[in-house]
Amino acid sequence: MSELLRRASVVIPALNEGATVAEVVRCAVADGPGEVIVIDSDSTDATAREAERAGAVVLNWREVLPDVETRPGKGEALWRGVAAARGEIVVFLDADLLQPRSHLVRDLVAPFSATEVQLVKGHYQRAFEGHATGGGRVTELTAKPLLRHFFPELSGVQQPLGGEYAIRRPAARELPFTEGYGVEVGLLLDVAEKYGPEAIAQVDLGSRFHRNRPLAELAPMADIVSRTVLSRVPELLRTVARPHERPPLATLST
Repeated sequence: MSELLRRASVVIPALNEGATVAEVVRCAVADGPGEVIVIDSDSTDATAREAERAGAVVLNWREVLPDVETRPGKGEALWRGVAAARGEIVVFLDADLLQPRSHLVRDLVAPFSATEVQLVKGHYQRAFEGHATGGGRVTELTAKPLLRHFFPELSGVQQPLGGEYAIRRPAARELPFTEGYGVEVGLLLDVAEKYGPEAIAQVDLGSRFHRNRPLAELAPMADIVSRTVLSRVPELLRTVARPHERPPLATLST
């Protein structure tokens, strides 16, 4: 297990998460991965300073692939994080986690002891307004119904949009990264298409606590998630425009 962890890079995308990023970094560092990288998307608060103090290597997203102009969104930060990572396994963690559980990185890396595994998704209960369950509204009302209908082989994935997951870096470099909040479901679908559903594992991460967003912010997220899923349905490929995507890193000459 320690060898797997040494071969892992943790990538944490962050934009103005100074209040929470340090705790997430400390949680990741405690498991002993090869590196912990925070990709800072031009934060205007103390995100970079807090992350560095907690033990992360902090890179402004403009430092990674400096000849490629940045685009807004989480998918952009993750794409550049893969470009910066050196490990065989890339573990993604959200920077806004509250009370991150111990051994989060270890648990996400463990399934890679099976050579066929390419993607590991964390699953958990989502808290909402002080209640143990009820979070993940875009997941439950948008992503899961679409997956059940169009990709039933993935209907058992409990948190298709969850931000705590891991992927083999060679696979990540061969896949496009969808803009914004479509990135997680896009990678899920593309890994299943390229390697088969059996290449996707899940691990139980208990409960997840983070900032719940108002409906006004969730509507654009639901829109990009819907377009990402529908753009990969074979019979709809010509009628649903794919969201903006970053190309596979393996296709770049840089």
